[in-house]
Amino acid sequence: MTEGGAAELARVVEALLFLSPDPVPVGDLIDACEVGEVQIRNALDVLAEDLAPGRRGLVLREVAGGFVLATEPAAEHAARRLLARPKTPPLTAAQAETLAIVAYLQPVSRPEIARIRGVSSESAVQTLGERGLIEEAGRSRFGAVIYRTTELFERLFGLGSLEDLPDVSAFDPTPEDAAELRERLLRAGEQRAAP
Repeated sequence: MTEGGAAELARVVEALLFLSPDPVPVGDLIDACEVGEVQIRNALDVLAEDLAPGRRGLVLREVAGGFVLATEPAAEHAARRLLARPKTPPLTAAQAETLAIVAYLQPVSRPEIARIRGVSSESAVQTLGERGLIEEAGRSRFGAVIYRTTELFERLFGLGSLEDLPDVSAFDPTPEDAAELRERLLRAGEQRAAP
């Protein structure tokens, strides 16, 4: 490929990296551009030179097995201020319980979640869906929508896969511990209910 061809391919690669929310592996760039690895590597070299730190507002970074466009370090603080958004409120106890049930028992329906929790879970399921932590995964044999966790759930909780969830048996209390915990919860509930 000619020098001009490498520059043109570098612009195409830059556009692909701009469009992708995740790091793009070299193999994906090869497939998308329909060129060989040598041409992609040359284009990445041209792009890296064009985006060298201190030259523009973006830099080319190789992370997580692929390439991304990132903010030039000098612009990072200004970019953070510009893009600062109100923080998403933390999960409520009901949402956390519901998310744990979905994570460990998926796919699971809303009626099953409500039966396990002992209360309606409609609001919690809806909020978790809106936040992108759970999604519909079809219907049960009785026609109820069933839910599963999403890739966003795994990323936010630092899980490589669902197999990385903590082992539930590690949290299984002895009958004595369960009775003591139950008694403490009942006392706490009584204290809250008292005027």
